[in-house]
Amino acid sequence: MNAPERTVRSQVSEQEWQLRIDTAAAYRLIALNGWDDLIYTHISTRVPGPEHHFLINPYGMMFDEITASSLIKVDAQCNPVLESDYPVNPAGFVIHSAIHAAREDVSCIIHTHTAAGVAVAAQEDGLLPVSQQATVVLGALGYHDYEGLAVRDDEKPRLQQSLADNRYLILRNHGLLTVGPSVGDAFQNMHVLQRACEIQIMAQSGGSKLRPVDDAILQGVGGAVRKATGNKGGALVWPGLLRRLQRMNPGFDA
Repeated sequence: MNAPERTVRSQVSEQEWQLRIDTAAAYRLIALNGWDDLIYTHISTRVPGPEHHFLINPYGMMFDEITASSLIKVDAQCNPVLESDYPVNPAGFVIHSAIHAAREDVSCIIHTHTAAGVAVAAQEDGLLPVSQQATVVLGALGYHDYEGLAVRDDEKPRLQQSLADNRYLILRNHGLLTVGPSVGDAFQNMHVLQRACEIQIMAQSGGSKLRPVDDAILQGVGGAVRKATGNKGGALVWPGLLRRLQRMNPGFDA
């Protein structure tokens, strides 16, 4: 008699399983918002422990079908820790492994190629202080020059330097990237950055002279955001996003 097949959940800790649920939810929420690019962008989440493992998407699955069990756990050399029928996107591994290695404070990294994000990333002046959303981003925003497809290990140090200790990164001519101490934080950061880019492109398309936010106001944004959110960050909105996903695309927690 054959031994029963072991499920992914039976092979991981409860903490990792919850991270898998949240990460799979983030993939599906990216798809739900129309921010996916077929299979070609990525979200990763660090698995706590000294092994430096992280979770990333199976390269070939659409974002709206990813589940907690289907996520691939890899080590620092991109070796799968648990068996999977799918490979890992080489560019995804270079970008995410670089940031996880440099930022112990980061649990989750989200990278997108949205039209509005790439449009702003193609502009010489980058993100402009023309919306409330942009003011939230600008104090913690870095830029990384385009070097072609991110498949070379020698780009990692420059990615690390470009992000530095910021929460937001615009990859010039390429897309957007956000980080956070939780999946919810990284997702909320992406929502704000994406919305800021959308507003900028819409405002520029109107043809009128844009009115920037005064520099003095920009200086006080961080404290105002913490006050407005009770310093809860992504934890304030993440449970509601999970409830929405359960209504609209259930099954991510399998």
